[in-house]
Amino acid sequence: MSPDRWDDLVALFGTRGDPAWCWCQFFVTTGQGYSTDRASNQESLRAQVAASERPLGLLAYGGGVPIGWLAVGPLTSYDRLTSSRSLAAVRGDSDDENVWRTTCFVVKVGHRRRGVATALLRAAVDLARSHGASAIEGHPIDVEARTGKVGGSELFHGALSTFVAAGFEEIGRTGPTRPVVRLPLDR
Repeated sequence: MSPDRWDDLVALFGTRGDPAWCWCQFFVTTGQGYSTDRASNQESLRAQVAASERPLGLLAYGGGVPIGWLAVGPLTSYDRLTSSRSLAAVRGDSDDENVWRTTCFVVKVGHRRRGVATALLRAAVDLARSHGASAIEGHPIDVEARTGKVGGSELFHGALSTFVAAGFEEIGRTGPTRPVVRLPLDR
């Protein structure tokens, strides 16, 4: 996403729900740094988009209107992930410098279950590859391992089935329903 698409991202995130509050700041911070307030989080993402030499995420459009978002970038740009002991235990000695990571999917209500997340994930793989990434990872929800219905707000990490369909392989789990998946990009 480039700075000229900022208004589209604002329209997609809206004023209610997790995206409108977090503005994809949870993973780029540690501790409670992301929780100051909605306006601060929004301004932080706006400044990051303006300053970045690469896209911080991808927007999906339907009928000329923004309907989806996926935050993606080098793993090293996500402080919370690089400092996570549980992820480090699963990832082992992986080369963090060239590994990219998906973090947050947002798909507008009314457009879910229509392939938007799948299209965003495919585009993220292409983006990572074009920036020289050696692999791309995710930490989705294994819906099949859950008991009860999984709400849309819980799927901001993506669904395991979406990643598996795109060729990702599970490399471990941080919990019964939380696989870590990876797609090497040298193939």
